Amino acid sequence: MPRPDLNLLVTLDVLLTEGSVAGAARRLRLSPSAMSRALARLREATGDPLLVRAGRGLVPTPRALELRDQVGRLVEEGEAVLRPAAALDLPRLVRTFTLRTSDGFVENFGPSLIARVAQDAPGVRLRFVPKLDKDSAPLRDGTVDLETGVIGRETGPEVRTQALFRDRFIGVVRADHPLSRGDISVSRYAAGKHVLVSRRGVNRGPIDDALQPLGLQRDITTIVGGFAAALALARATDLVASVPERHTGNLRVGMHSFPLPILAPAITVSMLWHPRLEADPAHRWLRGCVRDVCA
Repeated sequence: MPRPDLNLLVTLDVLLTEGSVAGAARRLRLSPSAMSRALARLREATGDPLLVRAGRGLVPTPRALELRDQVGRLVEEGEAVLRPAAALDLPRLVRTFTLRTSDGFVENFGPSLIARVAQDAPGVRLRFVPKLDKDSAPLRDGTVDLETGVIGRETGPEVRTQALFRDRFIGVVRADHPLSRGDISVSRYAAGKHVLVSRRGVNRGPIDDALQPLGLQRDITTIVGGFAAALALARATDLVASVPERHTGNLRVGMHSFPLPILAPAITVSMLWHPRLEADPAHRWLRGCVRDVCA
């Protein structure tokens, strides 16, 4: 069965409102003959004459009277769909956004983001969920609205991204650790007992790659899945944690931090979202809030 021409809904609405082929033709800027042909198509599509002659004018059939209000609503709703979205009313916005982030992001940027959102849109709720991998499926299926982290090979090619900030790795130890005193040479740093952060459980990282040409190797005694866990262990033991500086600011309070004595690669922390939310006014506002608190 062929699909009906939905453009005829507008024509039918005008015809039933005007009750005249000539009047409808003027409103739609068509010739009377073109409007007559459109009426013929409508009669064929509905199986009803719709408008019949009575003297010099036309009167609607019972079927046309039944359709008049329904068609008018359909046309109004269709026009609303194709109209640009209304201006975002933040004080009245009620919505829950799900953000997939690391614990470090929540710890360091969460309070400022929550305060900014509460100030602009008190009806908005933020739901933070842990980021266990870099798979883009949660963005794709809509279970996550926004994600932060380092872009990886697993990131879907369709995902939109925007850099938030650059971060460098630093060393962190408890306040009274031997490395909290004196200059830290590369050999002194490597000789310590280290905790490595790896979601995938691998036993080396970029810092180890930088040490290898120097003939040095870290003594990695513990591997954990996140920076918060690494710092918690370093705070209570002799372990040395190597973590991103900005990403762990609040987590390192009361500990001793020092620049790494080797040139370790910096990382770029970005936010990621699916293209279907690109033009959504509320999501655009949220992205702006995240950019501001990370600036």
